[in-house]
Amino acid sequence: MAHLPFGIFRPMLIKDLLKAGVHFKLYLADYFAWINNKLGGDLEKIKKCGEYFIEVWKAAGLDMKKAEFVWASDLASSREYWKKVMLVAKNTTVQRANRALTIMGRKLGEMKEVAQYFYPAMQVADIFELGADICQLGLDQRRANILARELGPKLKWWKPVIVSHHMLMGLEGLKEPEGFETSRKMDIAISSKMSKSKPKTCIFVHDSKEEIRKKIFAAFCPPKEVENNPILDYTKHIIFRAFKEMKIDRPAKYGGPVEYTSYATLEDDFRSGRLHPADLKSVVVELLDELTKPIREHFEKNRKAREMLEFVKKAEITR
Repeated sequence: MAHLPFGIFRPMLIKDLLKAGVHFKLYLADYFAWINNKLGGDLEKIKKCGEYFIEVWKAAGLDMKKAEFVWASDLASSREYWKKVMLVAKNTTVQRANRALTIMGRKLGEMKEVAQYFYPAMQVADIFELGADICQLGLDQRRANILARELGPKLKWWKPVIVSHHMLMGLEGLKEPEGFETSRKMDIAISSKMSKSKPKTCIFVHDSKEEIRKKIFAAFCPPKEVENNPILDYTKHIIFRAFKEMKIDRPAKYGGPVEYTSYATLEDDFRSGRLHPADLKSVVVELLDELTKPIREHFEKNRKAREMLEFVKKAEITR
């Protein structure tokens, strides 16, 4: 099911790019999910899940007339596409491909199928088959994007611009990576990100207000600790992107009501202890509920959307 990074953060980023005049192509990577054995490697289920994803973005307020949707299975239907895949593969060393395989969220030792080695070459070929001047993906996809920048000029194509967005942390906070060998900062970000396939560390856009409250109050958020704090992470990258201010109501004996118009000021107060985790968590629950409520209501009231959600809920989750 769609979580905060996918159903709330991603539409925010797309809206910013659309506002800037970018023609945005939303790529539904059904073939990649198939290679990565998502939903048990059942391509039909994966396609239905892709349709559900579109419905989530629609419910999140994305202008469906301004965004173009492209399916990987459609893009891969041409001979020219597979020629590009071959050219990329022929100009990529095995060692370089191994490093890029972390874009699948897997360690090298977890690779069991030859098809998984197609993944980096296909992702690079996608960029040029789509005609993308800008690649706007998460930091976890950066290795494949950098490979595209290296190979583009060499293959007489172009050098795409890479705009890597921040990856929201899972509720448990920092998670040390196991088995990753390069770029430690990136590997920590990848291993600590909020993942749909790890429900206990994740907030879904369909979670009720009480479910959000339960998860937020159980989340890692020690007093005065700013680094690797998921609640501050959501505050910075979601709350202050969506709202101009944060108002925190609290009794006079705990400092009284306070209003923040910038994340920097809020962070300073948290670091000093002037803002307690419980007070921060309370307002984060309210604002996340406000952001996710329209999506929940859309899937509750729209019969077709509700059927999509029920299908996804019943689908087997595989990593």
